Amino acid sequence: MKATPRYSVIVPVYNRPEELRELLDSLTRQTVRDFEVIIVEDGSSVTSEPVVDAFRDQLKIEYIVKPNTGPGPSRNMGFSRARGEYFVVFDSDCILPSHYFEAVDTYRQVEHFDAWGGPDRGHKSFTPLQQAMAYTMASALTTGGIRGGGKRLDWFQPRSFNMGLSREVYEKTHGFVFSRMAEDIELSIRMKKAGFRSVLIPEAYVFHKRRTNLKQFYRQVFNFGRGRVQVGRAHSGAIKLTHWLPAFFALGIVALPVVALFSKALFTLGFSILIIYLIALLADAYRVTQNVSVSLLSIPAALTQLIGYGSGFLKEWFSP
Repeated sequence: MKATPRYSVIVPVYNRPEELRELLDSLTRQTVRDFEVIIVEDGSSVTSEPVVDAFRDQLKIEYIVKPNTGPGPSRNMGFSRARGEYFVVFDSDCILPSHYFEAVDTYRQVEHFDAWGGPDRGHKSFTPLQQAMAYTMASALTTGGIRGGGKRLDWFQPRSFNMGLSREVYEKTHGFVFSRMAEDIELSIRMKKAGFRSVLIPEAYVFHKRRTNLKQFYRQVFNFGRGRVQVGRAHSGAIKLTHWLPAFFALGIVALPVVALFSKALFTLGFSILIIYLIALLADAYRVTQNVSVSLLSIPAALTQLIGYGSGFLKEWFSP
């Protein structure tokens, strides 16, 4: 390990020691090892210290404990202690493929960039529901394609489950401003306004475990919807038509029973469109995952994602 590593990996964690164990284990398997790891315990009641201690002989690792203030301030604390040329943020429920840093290094040889992001995927060890949620969050059919599921030629907006930025970006932007809910989107917008170049590196993906049930998933995407509106309040023009689509979908689902009372023809049309959409989603999920169970579960996962995000968006939009 050099005195100054190329990468500083910053991971906030809150009551997820076993998920952190999987992430740290994947870091030990990297083909490029020029990095340090900074774990920030964000006021957890179930700490990760024993897990961190188990990896001290395998990783250059620092463990910081602080009161609970949310992932944004926790990442900023990690940034302030980082020694690397680049800061890399992962969520604690991620697992890295062994070539992650190798992919970033390879891309750096042919492209200049100040920040980067990568897609998320479902891992074969995840439950079928977790794999279904990973599919819907990355699929263009659920507006998840904006998260890095496909290649982009223009500026890419990285998300904090898989985000890298140079030390210069941090020094100019001072890191995260929001404590939670869309804090990564807000930082990405400020990076763009400051003139930094951010790219998508498709090969630098992560396996993102997400929640274990639909109720938890709904709560998560509900907050995503709220966060998007908060970003829109902070940055004019940050809300696009794409961000309204889940809200329209949620309103349409609610309106269907009401429409049935007044117009059978309109109800039949709306219901038919919904069924066609779900069939298309099912077919695409099978194309991507090659798993019948995951494909079937993609339907409730997609409905949860769209209705949850749309409901959170509408609640925040109409909040005083």
